[in-house]
Amino acid sequence: MTNNRSFAALFRRGKLRERASILTRTRPRDWLETARRDWLAQPRADILAGIVVSLALIPEAIGFALIAGVDPSVGLYASVAIAMVIAFTGGRPGMISAATAAVAVVVIPLVRDYGVEYLFAATILMGVFQGIAALLRLDLLMQFVSRSVITGFVNALAILIFMAQIPQLLPGNPGVGPWTWVMVLAGLAIIYGLPRLTKAVPSPLVAIVLLTIVAVWLGLPVNNVAGEGTLPDGLPSFALPDVPLTWETLRIIAPYSLTMAAVGLLESLLTAQIVDDMTHTDSDKRRECGGQGVANIAAACFGGMGGCAMIGQSVINVASGGRGRLSTFVAGAFLLFLLTVLGPYVGQVPMPALVAVMVMVSIGTFSWNSIPNLRVHPPTSSFVMIATVVVTVWTHDLALGVLTGVLLSGIFFAGKVRNLFTVERVRRPHSSVYVVTGEIFFASVDKFIAMLGPESQYEDAAHHVVIDVSRAHFWDISAIGALEKVVDRMRRNGRHTRIVGLNNASADLFDKFALADRTGLESGLAPH
Repeated sequence: MTNNRSFAALFRRGKLRERASILTRTRPRDWLETARRDWLAQPRADILAGIVVSLALIPEAIGFALIAGVDPSVGLYASVAIAMVIAFTGGRPGMISAATAAVAVVVIPLVRDYGVEYLFAATILMGVFQGIAALLRLDLLMQFVSRSVITGFVNALAILIFMAQIPQLLPGNPGVGPWTWVMVLAGLAIIYGLPRLTKAVPSPLVAIVLLTIVAVWLGLPVNNVAGEGTLPDGLPSFALPDVPLTWETLRIIAPYSLTMAAVGLLESLLTAQIVDDMTHTDSDKRRECGGQGVANIAAACFGGMGGCAMIGQSVINVASGGRGRLSTFVAGAFLLFLLTVLGPYVGQVPMPALVAVMVMVSIGTFSWNSIPNLRVHPPTSSFVMIATVVVTVWTHDLALGVLTGVLLSGIFFAGKVRNLFTVERVRRPHSSVYVVTGEIFFASVDKFIAMLGPESQYEDAAHHVVIDVSRAHFWDISAIGALEKVVDRMRRNGRHTRIVGLNNASADLFDKFALADRTGLESGLAPH
């Protein structure tokens, strides 16, 4: 009753009305402002950029579908669904997500052994795993990816993008000849030259349109999009995977789904960080994890394979002026329009035009500053960057390259931190005091043990030894074990040994995990 009276009194005084009015004024307004910024800040630029990206997605999606061993429509429908859904659910406006090679290579054995329906089921489970990753805040693991690894990832991807264009440029390959090279050079001239005259229209779009008109009008003997694979001629339909709902099915698809989810999130989060740097804005990495999951589930339900963020297409989008969610949505929506309405015309787009665009992407993606920085950056950072590039390019596995870089970064970091402590021996009238300053953890324990005694090695050895750790911190059980080992060695050496100055956190670790007799232990500055 008292609470009800208090509530009524508070409401009569207008406090709740005031708070409610504030919420109604700010939250919808903030939501509308965010929506306006993400969707309508620059609609013209976003729409044009999305059109450019949609054209660049076609050969990529077809190629990735063929890698996975499925019909080209599976890759194209995946790109449509993922791009349109992630525009609403993703955490990085302006980033392009679609079918990718990183996911395609993972599912080759699954498609070969069990068929495309199991691919759809695995993609749905992939989305579920990514949603769980968002709930568990696994996006925070990106904090352990160093700048050197990101630079190596970017450089490796730029090299891989360029290498993927080589078959369309090598003489002797079907459809490749002098006209191919002329068109590629003409495309690059338009892409880099037009912005000097005007930036009203994205230069890659102008290059694609002009080169298509010239190729069709003159009947030039060059490869076109239709030669890459059959384009679908209808809308995708909603359908659940035709697989038995049994534990056996789960046993088959779960390992693939987990790998797909991990690879997809890794590439998406790295690409989001790169787009953050390019646009000088921040993104919601946790929302991106969940958004990728929703997009992949939607793709599978409409006959598509799994996918993730694409750094190449994201660079095209940003370079063409795309910044908002509208550009991502238009990329997917216009791709669907191209496939269902303009399919015969899209098939006539010459591959040299798209090769020119992708060469521009590889040039723009590569971090050219990283080459002169090899001389000025620390050797360990340069080694991590180079190792990431080499492993990624050698294996064509982005996840393996990044994992290599992260492991090397961790090893080098541990090597640096292991030296961030000092031990000073101070001889007093009746004792020797070892003053420890710095951080003690698993990587520094060997050096810690070596620097503390035994006391008998000194000519002025004392019978009483004090180990003062008031300016030190013990981080793990390895550090506690090292401290125990030092004390045990001192005592076996005939020295009366005391530890003083353990801070609260270190003392708690000692209480929980120390195994030896604690006689003589003093907490000193931090009693416990």
